[in-house]
Amino acid sequence: MRKNQLPPIRVKKNDIVKVIAGNSRGKKGKVLKVYPRSRRVVVEGVNFILRHTRPSSQTQQGGIQEREAPVNVSNVMLICPKCGGTTRIGMHFTDDGSKVRFCKKCREMIDA
Repeated sequence: MRKNQLPPIRVKKNDIVKVIAGNSRGKKGKVLKVYPRSRRVVVEGVNFILRHTRPSSQTQQGGIQEREAPVNVSNVMLICPKCGGTTRIGMHFTDDGSKVRFCKKCREMIDA
């Protein structure tokens, strides 16, 4: 890893995560989108903002829409599909050379 390079984001799209800090603390949801450069994730049903939209050809009706805003990746923890608890994620290589994530609590592979 280079001097100014950040570690990789270990949360991926469609993972179930729990928010551990902020106004939405304690909520669970699915990751809809990941922004690796800004280290943020959009979680379903978490961190709602009001968006003022103008009528256009795509949206005939303008108005105020409620939508999810990105959350910093440090404020979410992955929920292990095997043990069901929030956990840290470890990386490890399998026998065939592919890189997989594993749960640090139960040692089960997440990307199986």
